[in-house]
Amino acid sequence: MVVFTAPIKKFAKQGDKTGWTYLEIPVTIAEQLKPGTKTSFRVKGTLDAYSIKGVALLPMGGGSFIMALNATMRKGLKKNVGATVQAKLTWDAKEQELPAEFMDCLNDEPAALAQFNKLSKSHKGYFRIWLSQVKTETARAKRMAQAVNALAKGQDFSQMVRALKQQRTEF
Repeated sequence: MVVFTAPIKKFAKQGDKTGWTYLEIPVTIAEQLKPGTKTSFRVKGTLDAYSIKGVALLPMGGGSFIMALNATMRKGLKKNVGATVQAKLTWDAKEQELPAEFMDCLNDEPAALAQFNKLSKSHKGYFRIWLSQVKTETARAKRMAQAVNALAKGQDFSQMVRALKQQRTEF
């Protein structure tokens, strides 16, 4: 486990990361977490007393990484930009899994499964996150159906999201 303190930062203007709140993970810390890694990887542990798992560290060049702090994490920390956080992190080697029910649905729909299998690991992760963000079984079932239908049409995650947004604006 690596223990360090870091200030909460926010990108003013940084391309697609504009407005992101994040922690900077220096090269020395990243090397202790997963030596020699230049690509994104996941960590678990705590930020102050707030527990995290499966959180991605994103490479920023030169060996340093960032950890984006989403709204849920910021709310759990109860801290704003400029505040310091004590991080206790380890590499989270556990493979992120998709819900078994979703995999059953994909297995029943060969075209959807074929499209899903063409996706990169990170793009499959978008589906996993999207399916896990809802709280009710009804909402999860609806999202699984939407995902399987989109995949059967040959869509990836971003194409599905755009199509769903378009459907909402048509009504």
